[in-house]
Amino acid sequence: MSTFEKPILILGAGSWGTALALHLSRLGQSVYLWSNEKNHIMDMQKEGMNKRYMPDHAFPSSLIPTLDLPRALQLCDDILIAVPSSGFRDLMIHLKPQLKTSSRLIWVTKGLDESTGTLLHETLRDIVNDHYPYAVLSGPSFAGEVAAGLPTAVVVASYHKDFAENVSKRFNSPVFRVYLTHDVIGVEIGGAVKNVMAIATGISDGMGFGTNARCALITRGLAEITRLGVALGAEPETFTGLAGLGDLVLTCTDNQSRNRRFGLAMSQGTHANDAMKEIGQVVEGKRNAELVVKLARRVHIEMPIAEAVCHILEGKITPRDAMRDLLSRATKSER
Repeated sequence: MSTFEKPILILGAGSWGTALALHLSRLGQSVYLWSNEKNHIMDMQKEGMNKRYMPDHAFPSSLIPTLDLPRALQLCDDILIAVPSSGFRDLMIHLKPQLKTSSRLIWVTKGLDESTGTLLHETLRDIVNDHYPYAVLSGPSFAGEVAAGLPTAVVVASYHKDFAENVSKRFNSPVFRVYLTHDVIGVEIGGAVKNVMAIATGISDGMGFGTNARCALITRGLAEITRLGVALGAEPETFTGLAGLGDLVLTCTDNQSRNRRFGLAMSQGTHANDAMKEIGQVVEGKRNAELVVKLARRVHIEMPIAEAVCHILEGKITPRDAMRDLLSRATKSER
């Protein structure tokens, strides 16, 4: 039985928000699941599951889809945000006047603020200052596997040590291992940029360039992520861990990854918008490629793989030419 008396509120009823709601409710915790799509919530209330995103998993009785956001916010101190990065700022603005002094914020969103190009903890601070403890949960974790109860390891990052430990206790289980770090910047950069790298590896694999090329892109992609993160104040060690290398390898090598599948579709000449429609869910790497490149330029960091993906999406170069240019760049020190 859970030791958490107060329920948790999850904002965002997509695959990941629903998977975490299932996980926590199976641990005996009361979970409120909210979405701004009224009909979607009503369907979940009626059907006792999320047929749109998790059709194989019935909701435990402690998982409650709700339309009443104000009431849920009053009942819950812990609020987990699981919306796409494009909606993060607007949601925080909407939440601000409804938060309590005891509210605590967690997010699993991976990406940059679409309107400012900043990291999401900077967005949060911009809107609510430092009035609330906050943490980011990230790492190599496909929603479908978490929903199925398969073993997963993630990391929670926070500047608030006590809150990080509390989040870890809330989520940790025999099949869901939670590690701790204070490197919020590193965890956020790893989660945002790995999606762009997954598009690149998807394109390369779709072109038939082979596993050698895939490994080269993953390895050099990790170098790009690390350079950018360190320039922004992250710790290098973060990028050899779950939120760095772990999430990068997962997203680049398995077709459960929307970003990888998006790259595969692009390699076959599918237009970006059509590829998005085929996937049917948000592809964060497509949204964030340009933002990542702009951020890198702002801090004078070279990111050729991210730039190549950006140029492909902008129609400035074909996927085949971009991949060949990347793999035939002039030699230099690996460091």
